[in-house]
Amino acid sequence: MKTLICLLTLSVCSFAGVSVSGPSSGSTGSSPVHFVASATTGCSAGVSSMGIYTAPYVLAYKVAGASLNTYLTLSSGTYNAVVQEWDKCGGASKTAVTITVSGGTSTVPASNHVFLLVEENHSYSSVIGSSSMPYLNSLASKYGLETQYYANTHPSIGNYFMLTTGAIITNNDGMCSTISNDNIVRHLLTAGKTWKSYAESLPYVGYTGCVSGAYAKRHNPLAFFSDVANSSEKNNLVPFTQFSKDLVNNALPNFSFIVPNLNDDAHDGTLTQADNWLKTNIAPLLSNATFQKDGLLIIVFDESTDSDTAHGGGHVAALVIGPRVKAGSKSATVYQHQNTLKTVMQALGVKTFPGAASSAPPLGGMF
Repeated sequence: MKTLICLLTLSVCSFAGVSVSGPSSGSTGSSPVHFVASATTGCSAGVSSMGIYTAPYVLAYKVAGASLNTYLTLSSGTYNAVVQEWDKCGGASKTAVTITVSGGTSTVPASNHVFLLVEENHSYSSVIGSSSMPYLNSLASKYGLETQYYANTHPSIGNYFMLTTGAIITNNDGMCSTISNDNIVRHLLTAGKTWKSYAESLPYVGYTGCVSGAYAKRHNPLAFFSDVANSSEKNNLVPFTQFSKDLVNNALPNFSFIVPNLNDDAHDGTLTQADNWLKTNIAPLLSNATFQKDGLLIIVFDESTDSDTAHGGGHVAALVIGPRVKAGSKSATVYQHQNTLKTVMQALGVKTFPGAASSAPPLGGMF
């Protein structure tokens, strides 16, 4: 569709257009949906970026340049999608594409080693595409990205509990007491699975205190559980220095909860600092033969900025990484932390789930 754009401030008029070669408007197909499009502009500076809206104000995908070629995972239904271009002169044009999606749900492949790593307090838009996080964005491009993922609440602690108990439990970040709520550890032990929490700056094995230097218990939810704190299972709360040793010695558990400290999870430190930490510590995991066999890593931000309360905790980045993840896959389905909990447990072959994870679907479109 060609659009005449008049930029009055520049006294320039130019023709621009978006050509969508796939999918065809009015077509029906399964998810993921393959979008292929290109853009032209009369702006002398060229096209800045292109994006896909799956609903009004729902920008499911955006890429720099004058072309896009991506797969979007969409739930069943009819979508009045819009493919749009933005030029460098301040103009834009778009083409509407109506599509019907049927089926398309995917199953989570079995894994012997699943890893969950949580970052802190940044919005999706401040992370994805940010020059401050080149390593994280390289992973998002290479593996899977949930483009419509939302935290459950503010502040942090309720999101960590949703990721591990399927319930918010509390919004008091100062809580430090042991809880007896149903949780992931209980179900892992029942299923005969092993686990560890690798927490940076944890002062010693089995520590269940509230704060120690850059370590905060509220970011290590497994330390709250009575199943852990009141038993020998607390010996699975280990300093992060143990992670590289277990990786080299092929001693990783079935489930690893990875906790960067307050300086390295983007809470107190910068996004650049968090990205450098990921590159240093996660790149060796991804290249490890054990992970390459059937590993699964999910990196997710606990919550967005306080002003973003969409779906409770705001729009955040969530990456799904592993050898069985579709390269460059992107999902436009709304997911939250209970969906991540379900995915982690299903991948490990656990058949029962705590709290909201029991009825939540796993993260889709990645496998």
